[in-house]
Amino acid sequence: MTRFHFAGSGAAALAALLMMSTALTSAALAPAAAQTAAPGAPVTLDTITISAQGAGSPTAPAPEQAREDLNRTPGSVGFIDAGSFKGRHAKDLRDVLKDTPGVFAQSRYGQEMRLSVRGSGMARGFHLRGLEVLQDGIPVNLADGSGDLYQIDPLALRYAEVFRGGNGLAYGSSTLGGAINFVTPTAHTAVAPNVLRAEGGSYGTLRLGAQVSRVLGDADFLVSGTLNRADGYRQHSDQRGGLFNANVGYRFSPDVETRFYLGAYTVDQKLPGSLSLSDALNRPRMASASALSGDQARATWTQRVANRTTFRMDAGQLDVDSWVIHKKLFHPIFQVIDQDGWTYGIGPRWTSSFTVGGMRDELILGGRVFAGRNQARQFVNVGGSRGAQTADTLQEAWNVEAYAENRLYVLPTVAVMAGAKLLRNEREFTNRRNPAANAEQRYEGLNPKVGVLWEPHPDVQVFADVTRSLDVPDFSDLTQVQAGGRPGFVPLQAQRAWTVELGTRGRTGRFAWDVTAYRSQLRGEMLQFTTNPSIPAATFNAGRTVHQGIELGAQVELARGVAAAGDTVTVGQVWNWSDFRFRDDPQYGGNRIAGIPQHVLRTTVSYAQENGFYITPTLDWVPTGAWADQANTLRVPGYALLGLQAGVELKNGILLFLDARNLTDKRTVSDISTVTDARRVATQVFYPGEGRSVYAGIRAAF
Repeated sequence: MTRFHFAGSGAAALAALLMMSTALTSAALAPAAAQTAAPGAPVTLDTITISAQGAGSPTAPAPEQAREDLNRTPGSVGFIDAGSFKGRHAKDLRDVLKDTPGVFAQSRYGQEMRLSVRGSGMARGFHLRGLEVLQDGIPVNLADGSGDLYQIDPLALRYAEVFRGGNGLAYGSSTLGGAINFVTPTAHTAVAPNVLRAEGGSYGTLRLGAQVSRVLGDADFLVSGTLNRADGYRQHSDQRGGLFNANVGYRFSPDVETRFYLGAYTVDQKLPGSLSLSDALNRPRMASASALSGDQARATWTQRVANRTTFRMDAGQLDVDSWVIHKKLFHPIFQVIDQDGWTYGIGPRWTSSFTVGGMRDELILGGRVFAGRNQARQFVNVGGSRGAQTADTLQEAWNVEAYAENRLYVLPTVAVMAGAKLLRNEREFTNRRNPAANAEQRYEGLNPKVGVLWEPHPDVQVFADVTRSLDVPDFSDLTQVQAGGRPGFVPLQAQRAWTVELGTRGRTGRFAWDVTAYRSQLRGEMLQFTTNPSIPAATFNAGRTVHQGIELGAQVELARGVAAAGDTVTVGQVWNWSDFRFRDDPQYGGNRIAGIPQHVLRTTVSYAQENGFYITPTLDWVPTGAWADQANTLRVPGYALLGLQAGVELKNGILLFLDARNLTDKRTVSDISTVTDARRVATQVFYPGEGRSVYAGIRAAF
């Protein structure tokens, strides 16, 4: 296919948004900028020095500071330092998030995965929904709320912050799942000025990565790139991709800094399709017949430009974010889906800490205005190429949001919190081949939040809160396949929920914990059912449903000095209990909602020496598999997968590692496209998990 070019309107939007941030910076610095040299006077150049890395900066705090700030959040959150997965084959975000309680991440094939928190978008294994994803604090979701995870490069991360449920309000999210912020390094926070990495292994996997960063006086830059290829575990699942990230910062003064983020991401993935349960367990490496005959694939080209300008003042800190995302999709499935879209937005965020009547008060105020348009065309699929055109539509989204969260410490160790988000979202569907089918939908809401935080010890927190969420349908929900394979607009309701959570996290001695119990009561939950394995699943609003569960993470250092001075043995445990049910549904009664297993457990036992050697056996255990249908007549079997990671990090910055998975070559089902009743509809909806695999790699940081 012909690669895209930048459209004039998108380039104009990009220029306008970035000029807004620049204008704000210029206005704040006008007095300093007035110090210009007189005509003819000699010009003195500033001395350029290379500064030490790791201290952070106004636009990008160091990981230690970010972790400290996050742990003051009065709610269920999680922090992931990239060092925790540097010694394993982190092929996708599941490898980044799998040790985090409350997060359900499951691979389908290649880079396709299901990501859900507390059942957000639980019936959907494509185009992320119900979860705000940010990169460097700036949204990567498209204007309609959907999103892809391909552009998040695990090798380009410094850390990640997980805000479960209503705790995502700190970044403006009020969806059921909350928010996850993936933070890339800057030259100030990179582990080293230069990082090189190479790894490979089973199924023709090869990945190369490089990162270079420098601090040059008041300016700094970082550039990183990753190239990957794999033949895939299954037939017709090979993939190729390239991910590029860069950021450039300039510090005008100790309290004012601007940073530009640039990204370009290409993914070319063949699709193996879904199988029957029997084939998934007994012939897992085969592809479906329709995937082969239609040469089904998914190719995306995405570019992202964003800016954050930070002003630190006596009264607080102001961050002004602006962003533009351009995405092109070529996706031959039941038909060839051909899309080209733009998303652009701006969002100021104010944080402050002060005293009220002698009591400490922390305040967050923010807003976002963002919009986008997506040209969506469809063609007859002729062996993976475009045939006759069948649809030509335009999908437009506009969003205005304002949010606030306040924490007042009524006692030195007790804070009460209150917050809310006000939102207005509009969706407009234009059918250029059939104007009579044009439609639009508007969603408005106010999502409040109240809670309390108790800190009996500096390293221990106990919290409870109540939040309301409102999840707005995206265009994958609103435009569903009609007769003849053409898209039609379905005016779905927004999904509403009230969530109560109670939890604690902390550390004492050799023991650390993070545990939260929650219960969400939903109305109009957006669930999906598959009518044809090659056609995107249809979405419907359920009646009343309940999501409740426990998110538990614990770690204990069992022993020291076992075989050598300073060595340690540490055991980690993650347990997600997810009890998601219909509530007095006319058709499904109190059945469990299909798609996610009730119990997911992960156990790690790590032995580490001071000389950098480590070995970590792992157990991923799903005692009982998920239901495949809402009628609860067909479920996948549970499984237990054994793995092993080992390596050594030398003092010269060289890391050697080995990552072995599914050592017993267990046959599993990794993901499901849910159906209504397996007794009455086709059930070719299962995706096999990968078999035994071994990867090895080397990383040099210098």
